[in-house]
Amino acid sequence: MDIILARTFLMVAETGSFIDAARKMNVTQSTVSARIKGLEDMFGRTLFGRSKNGAALTAAGEQFQKHALALVRLWQHAQHEVGLAGQHRDHLAVGAPAALWDGFLIKWISWLRGNVPDIAISASASLPPVMVQRLLEGTLDLAIMYQPGQPPGFTTEHLFDEEFVLVTSSPGRRRHQSDYVFVDWGPDFQADHAAAYPEHANTGVNLDLGSMGIDYLLANESSGYFPRRLVKHHVSRRRLRIPPRSRSFTSPVYMVYPESRDEEAFDPILQGLRRAARRLL
Repeated sequence: MDIILARTFLMVAETGSFIDAARKMNVTQSTVSARIKGLEDMFGRTLFGRSKNGAALTAAGEQFQKHALALVRLWQHAQHEVGLAGQHRDHLAVGAPAALWDGFLIKWISWLRGNVPDIAISASASLPPVMVQRLLEGTLDLAIMYQPGQPPGFTTEHLFDEEFVLVTSSPGRRRHQSDYVFVDWGPDFQADHAAAYPEHANTGVNLDLGSMGIDYLLANESSGYFPRRLVKHHVSRRRLRIPPRSRSFTSPVYMVYPESRDEEAFDPILQGLRRAARRLL
């Protein structure tokens, strides 16, 4: 399939308008209409419902959207790897939640650059469903995540257990519910937290900012959950403290990689990641 057709489809889906899609792609509206018609003729299905309010995806369009995204990602990945072919022996695309990059995977990337310099690296912060989809598409070579499940054709290997601890910047022993900040560390943490603290179902501040939420606690007398490895230096300097008898939550961290791989090239990368994980313990 012409990748331009997939990109045009995604632009119409994003803008909800043939006119706006044409403007953003710097082509005429008739060109956009012709491309979408070509796709619809190819599938024998209507992909957009047209009305005076714009264009909305049909059921067939919603089904095609995920494949169009995969096509564009795969094409971009191919362009990137072909472009690097003359400069590097190989290319590693790695993804992980933002929380795992901070203080852990960034150091591992530095190690890779120093020890395996002929491999180009593309790193991204993504949500688990996106990473699993990209692994299956072949646009991601390695994913590090909490509770990944077992994608077919991939090895899931335990790296370490992430402990989330309650920390507070309040100097007093008593904490008020109004001072509590909910920090979102993903679906598994959400479920454990909801079971343990039903009274914190509707907090005044919700942060989905990863480790940047620590800055909020340091600037405001408040409490929240963070990975122990990210707050231990603040605790040791008494900028934050862990309240006595507060409970903690544990989420295992795994790396996911293809069962079928070039072991000679890939195993040194995995060994470096295992060593980086052991240093956290």
